[in-house]
Amino acid sequence: MNELIIELSEISPRDFFGQQNANIDLLKKHFPKLKIVARGNKVKAYGDEEVLEEFDKRLAMLIEHFAKYNTLDENVIERVLMSNSKADYETPTSSNDVLVHGVSGRKIKPQTANQRKLVQLMYKNDMLFAVGPAGTGKTYTGVALAVKALKEKQVKKIILTRPAVEAGEKLGFLPGDLKEKLDPYMQPIYDALRDMIPAERLEAFIEKGVIQIAPLAFMRGRTLDNAFVILDEAQNTTHAQMKMFLTRMGKSAKFMITGDPGQIDLPRHTLSGLKEALLILKNVEGVGIIHLDDKDVIRHKLVKKVISAYKAIENRD
Repeated sequence: MNELIIELSEISPRDFFGQQNANIDLLKKHFPKLKIVARGNKVKAYGDEEVLEEFDKRLAMLIEHFAKYNTLDENVIERVLMSNSKADYETPTSSNDVLVHGVSGRKIKPQTANQRKLVQLMYKNDMLFAVGPAGTGKTYTGVALAVKALKEKQVKKIILTRPAVEAGEKLGFLPGDLKEKLDPYMQPIYDALRDMIPAERLEAFIEKGVIQIAPLAFMRGRTLDNAFVILDEAQNTTHAQMKMFLTRMGKSAKFMITGDPGQIDLPRHTLSGLKEALLILKNVEGVGIIHLDDKDVIRHKLVKKVISAYKAIENRD
């Protein structure tokens, strides 16, 4: 009797196997001539070589589907097991607005007209500035575009960075080593990634350097090739930092710069690198600029009211 062992890496075996191994039970029904055992992160199958080859092929198709859509159910399994090609079992979307399928298969797509414009501009340009107030989905949409590019093998890595200027806090007073100090500061980026990539896979990507999250100072001296790079909170960059970052761009790279000029935490009389770059680069071919506004806020409805109330006070100054 022949044996086949398939190890699941970068995906959750528990989710792939299904509740109480329901997905494995479906495989057993479809391959009655095989003895199939799922334990830990391994699937073992025993039987004739010809049947094992077919099982190996079908399981690979299921793993690929799960890695892309982060979900697996009875209908999908049935279609995959009975299909001859991807076109037979993948459900095409009516439009291209779905960026990625997040955890549990949730569809992540642009929610507003400006977010859709942001996506289109990112497709057309290698560098994009997305500017607007908090809650307009700048970073979230950017991370979704980066994950999409990685999944579709348009880039080999994702690099997410922020200038280490804290909103009224100092990193030096936080406990722990550098990573422990920075992790809370990078939390919004981690939150977005966790929505889009299952925990096991995300951890593996970070461990292998496929996804890198680091403060802006760590970009100095690097050439960023084959990467989707997002500079978040760019309003807190100085002239020198912004120039340094923009000149890191390597071959086959996509750069997205996000920020809110209304939330600058730099010392007084220090010019924001974001504001300056928007003026300098506004007419440069290949550089896109999108301004999001209050209508794009997709957080709690009160956020729009808060922004409007503050804007009314600030405009009087």
